[in-house]
This record gives sequence, structure tokens and C-alpha cells, in this order.
Amino acid sequence: MLAVYLVFKGIEIFQIALMSNRPDRTLGLILGILCIAVAIMAGGGFAWWGDETARAIGEQMNSIPGIQR
Repeated sequence: MLAVYLVFKGIEIFQIALMSNRPDRTLGLILGILCIAVAIMAGGGFAWWGDETARAIGEQMNSIPGIQR
């Protein structure tokens, strides 16, 4: 997740540099909206990934011999 954050910070710095002296800021706005959309999808993906990992660990714990539920 830290790597994703660093990529987004890099895009933010690129966006600021790209739009620093342009009168038309449409490209920067589109880039920002795309980054927000990707960040929302990445957050959902990380939440799903964490949930699946916890579920898999729970299923493995249920199959340990000698442990009764």
C-alpha cells in the first residue's frame, strides 16, 4: 500500500509541474479525476484482498487436527 501511495504522490508532483504555467487546466483536472477514481478502486481492492486473506487463514485454522469448533 505504501508503494501505491508513493506512485500517487509522484503523479501529484507531475500534475503540479505540468499545470504550473498553463492557462488551460483541463488536462490537470482530468488527470486528478482519474487518480481519484484509481485510488478508490485500489482502496476497494486492498479491502477485498485483506478480507480474502483473513477468510483463507480462518479456513486453514478450522482444518487443524485436534481443534474442535
